Amino acid sequence: MAWKWPAAARNGIEEWTGFIDQGVSLEGTLNVKGTFRVDGHIKGSIISEQTVILGESAKVEGQIEGNRVVIAGRFDGVIFAKGRVEIEPKGVVTGDGRCHMLASSDAVAGVTIPIRAVGSA
Repeated sequence: MAWKWPAAARNGIEEWTGFIDQGVSLEGTLNVKGTFRVDGHIKGSIISEQTVILGESAKVEGQIEGNRVVIAGRFDGVIFAKGRVEIEPKGVVTGDGRCHMLASSDAVAGVTIPIRAVGSA
């Protein structure tokens, strides 16, 4: 059963499906309908109709598909987003150097946006 944060009920924010906490490891495909947060380790695919959040302690290798993807931890792989991708200051993203932004009406044909690393001074 999906649940909402107390503030979410007041502000009309999307439903939370759940989370994977620190110390938990998962290998395989995770399908969720609502917003999902990961603070553990996942090797495989995370597929959500809403938001996928990787917390600062998250380590994920594989593929993420979602409407909105927020990364504050470590991610290695490919991201498919219908809405937006946010990489927080402590977030680290590695992979093939691309972020695939999918049109909401056509999930197969998307726009590919190259991501370039900014060298430190």
